[in-house]
Amino acid sequence: MTANGWFQILLFLFFVFLVTKPIGVFLTRVFNRDRTFLDPLLRPIERFLYRICGVDENREMRWTEYATAMLLFSLVSMVVLYGFERLQAYLPFNPQKFGAVNPTALAFNTAASFTTNTNWQNYSGETTMSYLTQMAGLAYHNFMSAAVGIVLAIAFIRGIARRQMQTIGNFWVDLVRCNLWVLLPACIIGALVLVSQGVVQNLKPYDSAKLVEPMQVQKTTADGKPMVDAQGKPVMDTVTTQTIAQGPVASQEIIKELGTNGGGFFNANSAHPFENPTPLSNFIELVLIFAIGGGLTYTLGRMTGSQRHGWSVWAAMAILFLVGVSVAYWAEARGNPLLAGTDQHTSAMQAGGNMEGKEVRFGIANTALWATVTTDASCGAINGWHDSFTPMGGLIPLANIMLSEVVFGGVGAGMYGMLIYIVLAVFIAGLMVGRTPEYLGKKIEAYDVKMAMLVVLVFPLVILSFAAISTVASFGTSSILNLGPHGLSEILYSFVSQAGNNGSAFAGLTTNTLWYNTAGAMTMLIGRFLMIIPMLAIAGNLAQKKYVPPSLGTFPVTTPLFTVLLIGVVLIVGALTFFPALSLGPILEHLLMAAGKTF
Repeated sequence: MTANGWFQILLFLFFVFLVTKPIGVFLTRVFNRDRTFLDPLLRPIERFLYRICGVDENREMRWTEYATAMLLFSLVSMVVLYGFERLQAYLPFNPQKFGAVNPTALAFNTAASFTTNTNWQNYSGETTMSYLTQMAGLAYHNFMSAAVGIVLAIAFIRGIARRQMQTIGNFWVDLVRCNLWVLLPACIIGALVLVSQGVVQNLKPYDSAKLVEPMQVQKTTADGKPMVDAQGKPVMDTVTTQTIAQGPVASQEIIKELGTNGGGFFNANSAHPFENPTPLSNFIELVLIFAIGGGLTYTLGRMTGSQRHGWSVWAAMAILFLVGVSVAYWAEARGNPLLAGTDQHTSAMQAGGNMEGKEVRFGIANTALWATVTTDASCGAINGWHDSFTPMGGLIPLANIMLSEVVFGGVGAGMYGMLIYIVLAVFIAGLMVGRTPEYLGKKIEAYDVKMAMLVVLVFPLVILSFAAISTVASFGTSSILNLGPHGLSEILYSFVSQAGNNGSAFAGLTTNTLWYNTAGAMTMLIGRFLMIIPMLAIAGNLAQKKYVPPSLGTFPVTTPLFTVLLIGVVLIVGALTFFPALSLGPILEHLLMAAGKTF
């Protein structure tokens, strides 16, 4: 670890701190429907959209109606994306003449992935999707799925802030305002900034370049596996030209980070120079991943009238982030101890540590930082392969998602996930003092705790069930690249990432199969929607309650003690549900590596 590496990490957190208040204030004004500087331009557009869609902007919804509108919108959006994928051969903006996305299970998995803000990709974007599918299908979902997450968090905050009300807002109004006032303006400006750094944005056909020298590469099967002959030797092919993919990258890259979507235009994702060409673009994209999640903590404080509470939540997130990035950076900077005394170890130490699977432009510190940030949030964008991390370095991205990605988190999803943990923390504090727990003037009762526990239990249930099947059935184990605990980590990470709507992959696992496409799609849908419904139920229940003035027995939620309790609840719940699995995966691999065995 170096002073320069730590400087970059702390500078990143400082910038997140700087943007938290202005973004939080703006979000509050937008969703409280206060006047903003964008109103003269956007209000006429907003009214026009309501008129043609038949939306009454002054009518609010109960939580059940809000949830129904969200589910129907997501269903229709998913079906439309599936149609784009299957019909892209007949649609325009397809200069590479790509056919329909096959097999149908892959199209289903991709439609579920982008609808749920997961953006898990069992395909290579530059060789599978037409420009129209990328823009009108995938990029559209990057906006809409991100907006859905944000407005759900706002609805939850409204439920906390309101007193004796039956409604928590209007889904259609919130969705329109989120896109018009927040996501679209930020992405228009941000895309131009990325273009200035060299991120590609065009509709040209791919270019072809002649190699200076022919290159031998191993052939692969249709599902991406390396081809071997009857003797087990690699089947090689001679390549004399290189295809240089391009397209509308900047417009998708900006919403991919700001909306914590993560799906890359290119298979190499944010390690590709056309997506992330410079250290400045790398820093900008990192800040964007945390920007709205950080801002929502300030919005929480402002809308509920307790700004210190908002900062207490921000502090808990920041501490968890610092712990995670410290372990990841230490593990990767330390490198693999089994290489000590070799030329590879000398080269690695000169480069700063374990450089396998990392982009040399960014180095150890920025790769460890990115891996931590993208899994603290439900982003899933990567600038290095997590499969190539050391066991303890790979543990951090895995554990971050297992903690429900509440460390700033996905846009909206991180906030309402943290609010679930706050409900549990306040309930535990109430048990300690022997009285009914209160949260910002609302009594937390049995119904609220039951719904919160339902959210907490759905997540590990779907992950561990599908992972267990995959580790004992041949259709699951046949896709593993590495045996032993590393292979278990590959399977576990795939379902953790999909259930957490993260989308990053540990790599090393061939997931473009009927089993992994189908099981993965179901995991993503359950991980998104079965956790949203009980969350909205809590919001609706809190909105109806009377305000209870604080008393001597009220546990304060604005103090360092509350921050410590909240961190403890997050870690304890995560450990109780996933520590056995982690023990058999990355922790066991680390111990075996220390004993001289690798996988």
